[in-house]
Amino acid sequence: MVLRNLIILPSAERDAAEAYSWYETQEPGLGEEFLRCVDACIHFIRRNPEMYLVVHESYRRATVRRFPYVVFYEHLDYTVIIYAVFHCSQNPKKWRERLP
Repeated sequence: MVLRNLIILPSAERDAAEAYSWYETQEPGLGEEFLRCVDACIHFIRRNPEMYLVVHESYRRATVRRFPYVVFYEHLDYTVIIYAVFHCSQNPKKWRERLP
């Protein structure tokens, strides 16, 4: 198992922060659980970046456990770049616009 370098873009951090805030307003502690699930997903990606299928060009999508979110990322040699933490009900064109 090789641990890759990890780059989380500010836009992905904003996605997670906004979702955290929304979940916390729904039920105290739920935002924390959301962040734990996102963190677990990202750690799994970092250990096994080729586990998930390519969904667009060289970009992959991993599903966050328990929440209707996916993480879009790219795996380049020994680096994983996280582009978005995306709610599944959003228009799919939105995540494609965010990718370089």
